[in-house]
Amino acid sequence: MADTYDLIVLGSGPGGYVAAIRASQLGLKVAIVEREKLGGICLNWGCIPTKALLRTSEINHYLTHASAYGLSAEKVGFDLAAIVERSRKVAGQLNMGVKGLMKKHKIAVVEGEGKLTGKGKLDVGGKALEAKHIIVATGARARDLPFAKADGERIWTYRHAMVPKEMPTKLLVIGSGAIGVEFASFYSDMGAEVTIVEMLERILPVEDEEVSAFVHKALVKQGMTIHVGSGVDTLETSKAGVKATIKGAGAQDFSHAIVAIGIVPNSEGIGLEALGVKTERGHIVTDGYGRTNVEGIYAIGDVCGPPWLAHKASHEGVVCVEAIAGLKPHRFETWNIPGCTYSRPQVASVGFTEAAARAAGRKVRVGKFPFIGNGKAIALGEAEGFVKTVFDQATGELLGAHMVGAEVTELIQGYVVARQLETTEAELIETVFPHPTLSEMMHESVLDAYGRVLHM
Repeated sequence: MADTYDLIVLGSGPGGYVAAIRASQLGLKVAIVEREKLGGICLNWGCIPTKALLRTSEINHYLTHASAYGLSAEKVGFDLAAIVERSRKVAGQLNMGVKGLMKKHKIAVVEGEGKLTGKGKLDVGGKALEAKHIIVATGARARDLPFAKADGERIWTYRHAMVPKEMPTKLLVIGSGAIGVEFASFYSDMGAEVTIVEMLERILPVEDEEVSAFVHKALVKQGMTIHVGSGVDTLETSKAGVKATIKGAGAQDFSHAIVAIGIVPNSEGIGLEALGVKTERGHIVTDGYGRTNVEGIYAIGDVCGPPWLAHKASHEGVVCVEAIAGLKPHRFETWNIPGCTYSRPQVASVGFTEAAARAAGRKVRVGKFPFIGNGKAIALGEAEGFVKTVFDQATGELLGAHMVGAEVTELIQGYVVARQLETTEAELIETVFPHPTLSEMMHESVLDAYGRVLHM
């Protein structure tokens, strides 16, 4: 006899476990299936442990520049094993937190690999489960170079880069999206000589062009070498390291290489094909409520396509479950999802870039305000960066916001809320921002777009 539920969630990442919790809150009998650890890649091998590592490198940077704050720090060093252990403990603590949430909400946790065997049917290592509704939340994995697969020794994916056995001396980072730039930042601040190779014409290619240019300049100033409009033609490993042939730069030797060229959805081998679930380039096709073309089968998160972000998956999961429960939620859309890169300097953005807005035929007003004009930034010793806002010239609609500098990943939500509430420049100009804070730059950027900037 199969164990029967109202809903089964296949995968327990930030999309899957949040969907399971919301379903339980709505009175559904829920089971969640996980082959590794509750919390998925983000919690165990992505968002959270990388931020723990980046916090370590940030502190190391401040220690090595203590004199700038009137302090002295002698014989600054680090224990790599202890750094990794702290990161793993942070992930472990949150993994236990998710376990507690599953217990609190009476969600059955089934360990093992799940496979759809028919409509409403799932097999987990020989254990049969049935439910009227099944949500696929299997996520994605790192994409390998076709000619040089990651070996965990000299060629790393993000997963290997989080638990290094040794500190790289000369590191090659292939790809300059958020993951590549974050690892480049971490290892550079810990003393490695870092080279970034990007196929496109600029690093952080999804960001506003001015932001990309600023980060490029900042990373070079920190000592990194960056090749854009380039690529790696060959990558050969040996006991001594890695030899890479870089387009336009020739053959070079490195101690290690990190491959950060994108992801592959985990959609194969789980029974989708037999049921006729529609996919495009491996990503499951859904409507705005997580529904696939097969009744009773839903999908959320990275397995569905971009943006590949934890907060997108979580919100998508809530919308999907509320639709299943008949609550008539809003249709899930991606127009107001913020993106954050936790490098040094940090990057955060939401909505249209200036170029994208113009390409869409919008006439725009653009405002900018530099960190050097903000008292709190100067007091922090973090006076590099800027805030940029893009408005529709005719209506005052906030089309997008783009920020680079200290703590902007904590600031961006102000603009996300403003866009969600359909705020115009009028409301933002009339809003009182506390002093002294970094958030004042957000206000000044809006003022600048309308010729009213005060501190520049």
